Amino acid sequence: MEGHIYANWLHDSDIQFPLLGLIVSGGHTALMILDGHGAYRLLGQTRDDAAGEAYDKVARAMGLGYPGGPILDKLAHEGDSAAFVLPKVRLKDDPWGFSFSGLKTAILNLMNQWAMQGKEIDKVCLAAAFQERVTTYLTEKTLAAARSFGVGQILLAGGVAANSALRQKIGAACEGEGIRLFLPEPAYCTDNAAMIACAGYYRLNAGFRDDWTLNAEPSLGMDHM
Repeated sequence: MEGHIYANWLHDSDIQFPLLGLIVSGGHTALMILDGHGAYRLLGQTRDDAAGEAYDKVARAMGLGYPGGPILDKLAHEGDSAAFVLPKVRLKDDPWGFSFSGLKTAILNLMNQWAMQGKEIDKVCLAAAFQERVTTYLTEKTLAAARSFGVGQILLAGGVAANSALRQKIGAACEGEGIRLFLPEPAYCTDNAAMIACAGYYRLNAGFRDDWTLNAEPSLGMDHM
């Protein structure tokens, strides 16, 4: 995830701190304050499914294949997002956390209801409604956090940062509030060696070194620097 953050530095080395980071991928959805290189404060994260995971599960349920993010993103542009009313997520005790399992379940229930009635659901409009709800949810919570913490810059990272609707929606919201937005190039949103090398470059500059005993730690947190 740190690599995904640093994908932004691959094409813009003049990024200044502090930043509010929205990290959205198949395994993570989190808001954090970036105070400097390697200095992160987690504000909130998903309680259940990550945003990208929800995309994958919904696409699989609709029989659209994997990975679900790009498929649903493309399909959503052809549909009417107002054709289906999907629930909004409210976490009263966790202002900066996320939850996507309820939305995913609502989609599955809706599909089952139509199937039980012998009707074929409009997958194009359902994709549009799902994407509208997810991208609005991510955008509104991110902008609310920026206002609450007085941060004038937002950084987007992770595989879902390639989503066209999210990029457009959060871009328009930031422009409307005078917030500077940093977006990684779509080609660097998915897992890639360049972003890891970029993160390593800033670690090296900060004086971090490892010897030959270095090994992979899959559960390593971002607060380990």
